[in-house]
Amino acid sequence: MVSKASAKKKASTASKTPATQSSTTKHATHSHGDQQTLLNIFSDAFANVLSSEQFPTLLQEIKQALFNRDFGGAFGKEEYLEAYAARWSPTRALCYASVFCGVREYIDELVSKSTHGNDDESETADSSSSKDVASNDGVKMLCMGGCAAEHVAFASYLQQTKHSGSLRLLDSAPWKHVTSLLQNQLTTAPPLSKYASAAAKASNSCLVEPSQLRVTFTQANVLDLDGDGLSEQVGLEPVLVTLMFTLNELYTEGGIGRTTKFLRNLGLVLPTGSLLLVVDSPGSYSEAAVGKEKKRYPMQWLLNHTLMESETPGYTWERLESEDSVWFRLPEGLTYPIQLENMRYQMHLYRIHKLT
Repeated sequence: MVSKASAKKKASTASKTPATQSSTTKHATHSHGDQQTLLNIFSDAFANVLSSEQFPTLLQEIKQALFNRDFGGAFGKEEYLEAYAARWSPTRALCYASVFCGVREYIDELVSKSTHGNDDESETADSSSSKDVASNDGVKMLCMGGCAAEHVAFASYLQQTKHSGSLRLLDSAPWKHVTSLLQNQLTTAPPLSKYASAAAKASNSCLVEPSQLRVTFTQANVLDLDGDGLSEQVGLEPVLVTLMFTLNELYTEGGIGRTTKFLRNLGLVLPTGSLLLVVDSPGSYSEAAVGKEKKRYPMQWLLNHTLMESETPGYTWERLESEDSVWFRLPEGLTYPIQLENMRYQMHLYRIHKLT
């Protein structure tokens, strides 16, 4: 559990002492100090939101919209997205960062599989561009659904591994402003007190350099993209595609037919060797109803049936890792302006092989 700090003060800087994690936190590899750094990024980026008198009201309105399954209402305003990112994204960012490090051996392989691109391509990407990036951008990740937590977690992965990377964020909600806030926070050294020591000033640095992480955001519903639209987002080189707490919503809101078609189209356009990482709520929290009798099927069963058991002309999927239920527990000693909670998730990682 994260202790609550004053919303008007930056969370204190933690030491580099490794955190004591529960044995149920399968992918815990970050130190206490690294985790606190990620929380500081959120508290600095959304300081105005966290200290606002309207913050509790915004959270209540978001919760009500989510309870009513009005996702357009919950994520339709920038002020809602900022409040959501400040409240719920920090824990998920720490969790996703640990997941990325836990499957690092597979992600690192994407760098060596990339083909050579145009070395003269600019390091700065337009936020609306979907142009393919050069191989010297290192690890490529396409995040379908969700933005803030994935953005920070991927930056943490690059910082930990010393890789460079390109990140494409694709979501139906208008996350562009939040993406800009976080990218600025990730690539700018945090503010220091004027009384900071010379040693503190000398060691103060950004999480990643601007040239190390290239980010683009596209506002679109993945279920509305045809094969050409998906291909444009995916690009020509092996990529890590993530569906973080997104796939079950696609099944529930978009329907099993449309979601299955999306997964099959994704398989058709992904370059060989690409990875698909799915993280979602575990157990009965991730089920979808089928047919007039509304028989419920677990999300994991539907996913495996589509990828592993159905006919997929021209390609096959390999399941690399699968966890039905894992707890991510926040270590004692972390601080944040508001209280954060532990979380539980399921995780499935696949690699695609094209038949030639």
